[in-house]
Amino acid sequence: MKQIFSSARLSRRRSLQILLGGCAVLATDSARATELTDASGRVVSFSDPRRIVSIGGAATETIFALGEGGRVAAIDTTSTFPPEAGSLPNVGYMRALSAEGVLAIGPDLIVALEGSGPPAAISALEKSRVPVLMIPNKSSVDGAIEKIDFLGKALGAETRAADLTARIRQGLQDLDAKLAGSKEKPRVLFILSAANGKMTVAGEKSSADAMIALAGGVNAISGFEGYKPASAEALSAASPDAIVMMSNRTSIDAPHPADQVLATAALAGSPAVAKKRFTMMEGTYLLGFGPRLAEAARDLADFLHPELKLKSG
Repeated sequence: MKQIFSSARLSRRRSLQILLGGCAVLATDSARATELTDASGRVVSFSDPRRIVSIGGAATETIFALGEGGRVAAIDTTSTFPPEAGSLPNVGYMRALSAEGVLAIGPDLIVALEGSGPPAAISALEKSRVPVLMIPNKSSVDGAIEKIDFLGKALGAETRAADLTARIRQGLQDLDAKLAGSKEKPRVLFILSAANGKMTVAGEKSSADAMIALAGGVNAISGFEGYKPASAEALSAASPDAIVMMSNRTSIDAPHPADQVLATAALAGSPAVAKKRFTMMEGTYLLGFGPRLAEAARDLADFLHPELKLKSG
């Protein structure tokens, strides 16, 4: 089926072009052709996709939350939710893709979160005959709403997308109201990894920084953006009240990260170590800024503010 119809054919079939924000939908008797300007600035055209390769955990989760999971033919390794997605073929890590491996699935649409790569693989995919749609992926409430709305337009699920975004806004509004009852804003250290004695931590304008703020805390680290290794001096100066990590243990025989982190000399004098305030949360849930954003923010806030009893309230 052709993705772009000639004007003569459109005229014969009495098609109607409808503008939905940045999305142009061409409705015909036999197919629904869509044009979207994606996160890379490219105008991408596609028709009624049935074999989607979904790259990026938040993208996959959103497609399933929109009720369109049956269209997904393959996922990447960051796509850990919902559980049923795990039975699908896997094309590898979103930042280490092979164009050949993705195309071997036989997709009719590839959706990939902004930041997927490497660039050479994305370029090769964009040069193939398969439409590639780069999904906006900003770590903010507005970014989560944009992501869901964008995929809703792409899949003709605008009503379901509106329901999801309304639920997120209401959930965060309810959380804000409850957090207003706390006078404390605990200092939170987010550790991305702690390998070989070196800790990579979240700085300003990172996804963890944004989530900490939503949960009623403040980032204990400042002075840089994104994620970087922290010196012993920086960890000591951070003096966190609480420590958060992603749950990604590969073996039950491996030492628990809490044991390693809480024994770190640079953190020995911190309130977090003194009170053993440490937790782990699944990475895509905590930092994906997808359909479960409000629930993730509430769960982190419940850890940071146990006195509010958020889960029981």
